[in-house]
Amino acid sequence: MSQVFEFLLPDIGEGLTEAEIVRWLVDVGDRVRADQPVVEVETAKATVELPCPYQGTVDSRVGDVGDVLPVGSVLVTVAVAATELECSDDSAKVLVGSGVSSAPVRRRGRVRAGAVPVPRTTSLCAQPAPSRDSGSSALVTTPVAVVSPLVRRLARDNGLDLRAVQGTGTDGVITRADVKRAITAASQVDSADRRGGERVPIRGMRKAVADKLSRSRREIPDVTCWVDVDATELLAARDVLNAGAEANRISLLAFLARICVAAACQYPELNSTVDVERQEIVRFSAVNLGFAAQTEKGLFVPVVHDAHKMTTADLSVEIARLTQAARAGTLALSELTGGTITLNNYGGYGVDGSTPIINHPEAAMLGVGRIVAKPWVHEGELAVRKVVQLSLTFDHRVCDGEVASGFLRHVADRVEQPLKLL
Repeated sequence: MSQVFEFLLPDIGEGLTEAEIVRWLVDVGDRVRADQPVVEVETAKATVELPCPYQGTVDSRVGDVGDVLPVGSVLVTVAVAATELECSDDSAKVLVGSGVSSAPVRRRGRVRAGAVPVPRTTSLCAQPAPSRDSGSSALVTTPVAVVSPLVRRLARDNGLDLRAVQGTGTDGVITRADVKRAITAASQVDSADRRGGERVPIRGMRKAVADKLSRSRREIPDVTCWVDVDATELLAARDVLNAGAEANRISLLAFLARICVAAACQYPELNSTVDVERQEIVRFSAVNLGFAAQTEKGLFVPVVHDAHKMTTADLSVEIARLTQAARAGTLALSELTGGTITLNNYGGYGVDGSTPIINHPEAAMLGVGRIVAKPWVHEGELAVRKVVQLSLTFDHRVCDGEVASGFLRHVADRVEQPLKLL
């Protein structure tokens, strides 16, 4: 006698609704121990291995590599032998032991979130994912509801299979508009195919980024202002503080982060978010600074929590640690969430300015361009100075231009006169 348990895709981060299967770590028939990772998935935040809370034999796997599954979907089913089950005092089924030694260590624990028991005494087959035949588009066809002769003729004249059309009329009836939309979509595909090239699926990290940026553009009325700044003294201050230091040198990004944090404390209107449901602006007491980090897998925004409590040296160490973790793919979900404002140093790409999209649901992003030598009037005389362009993109719902300009001017003044900050 055995009992089969379904291990469901859990909600492993704030706001995450789906994940893509990257790699299976077990096969059907494998023995697994409690808390053994069984699958690697990629979410909008990171790539993680998911441990299954059951000890037993893998009965089935659901989904292929590349499939995107919604939270709550079955990932694997595990058959647990009766000898590996034990009843707790309230008669609930619980898992026990590792079962790998002659004298297994038994431990009690309730069924965990993301795992649902399915009692049975015979084998259980989980709902399989759609098959992916080579060269097919995995199109699911359904019987065609009653369709008018004119609509059928329109479809036939354009070589359209009505079984592939989703009807929007009453009781799923396929309308003329449905057919015309399908014809237009098909012609666009044909046109793209005739131009050659390749089709790249938007999924995984790219899909997460696309969804977030699209949502930001839809929901946030953003405005960008900018100013050119003489950064010569800031670079000199960095060089002085790093003089003679072989390790733990303070990065320029850390200086900029410290200045951004100081401005966020001075102008809390921009260290905020909009609660659309309650029609409220939420101003945060803590400054959790996000910063853009480019990796081989795409753009990540690690978060320095409680950045307002850190010195410039502290910020330098933490930024370096998070950047290394982002490139190694080892960032924890907590290190990718909870940001209140973002710093974007796009100057590293060799550009002067940008109008970045706000990292939803935040309210502001400070952008920093490249630092270049330019003619500049300094103390009444023309000189060659190190100049940088700063930009601030902000949510116009949280403040007016006066506040945003004050924030940006606060940053600019401390870039030009870093002793004000130190």
